[in-house]
Amino acid sequence: MKQLAMVERSLLVGHILSMAFGLAGLLIVLPNAELIANLPEIGQTVFQWSMAGGGVAYMLLGTAAVAVYAFRILGTRRALTFMLPAIFLSLSSELLGTSTGFPFGHYRYLSGLGYKVAGLVPFTIPLSWFYLGICAYLLARVGLESRLQGAAWLRLPVAIALGSLLLTSWDFVLDPAMSQTTVPFWIWEQPGAFFGMPYQNFVGWLATGIVFMTVATFLWPKQPLALSRQQLVFPLVVYLSNLAFSTVMSLGSGFVVPVLLGMVTGVGPAIILYFIAPTTPNLPVEPVNDTLPLTVSEPVAAVSAK
Repeated sequence: MKQLAMVERSLLVGHILSMAFGLAGLLIVLPNAELIANLPEIGQTVFQWSMAGGGVAYMLLGTAAVAVYAFRILGTRRALTFMLPAIFLSLSSELLGTSTGFPFGHYRYLSGLGYKVAGLVPFTIPLSWFYLGICAYLLARVGLESRLQGAAWLRLPVAIALGSLLLTSWDFVLDPAMSQTTVPFWIWEQPGAFFGMPYQNFVGWLATGIVFMTVATFLWPKQPLALSRQQLVFPLVVYLSNLAFSTVMSLGSGFVVPVLLGMVTGVGPAIILYFIAPTTPNLPVEPVNDTLPLTVSEPVAAVSAK
């Protein structure tokens, strides 16, 4: 398990560094043509590679890091029964959206995010729904489990709704910049009132998140997750680092209001949920059977032994 944790951290560091590298290219190098012209040949090659595949690299690294974390902490069953619905349902939603305009509005993807499924949706997009989605859901569910014990009928629907809101908050901040930068990654065919985006887009994001989080909730075992605050550090870092990337992009493009909205509906609630999570799991840990966490803290193991 220590080796898996090391792989997980290495992938996370790569994910964050690739986002920082991408920000430098998009906000510093690209707007200054003289910088590109003055780069040595190898520097120009690296820049061209980063523009062509940098978006793919950071999302693949994020997906790999979160997948390792999910399998290590949640077990095979929970990891797969969140990953598969998140990827395939979000892909279906994106294919429908790019084909018909429902549920997000009329938009289309440009280049820079990898091979397009059916020529419409980059394969990296549903991966990003998965890795941000499970981080948002875990923060919401574990935080609420510490406050709504014994009320699953209320806790689970609220966790789904709150997790979907955290996921949508990422788009509040990301979408204006990524669709209206000097080198956009997608464009809106029918611009809307929210900084070029239709409000329908956010309804589509909420609905898509709610659908795949609901499916995963029904497929997961019914007992609480019994994760500790320490085990939520990873999803919190993934969530906040991606919000930070989006924030810098948006501020660099002059979008302040979407950033403030993301802080209120995303960053703030995520941090609060992290701090209200229990410092140690407050439920006994059963033997690992691919449905429960594969690692627990020493205090929990001691309680279980008693």
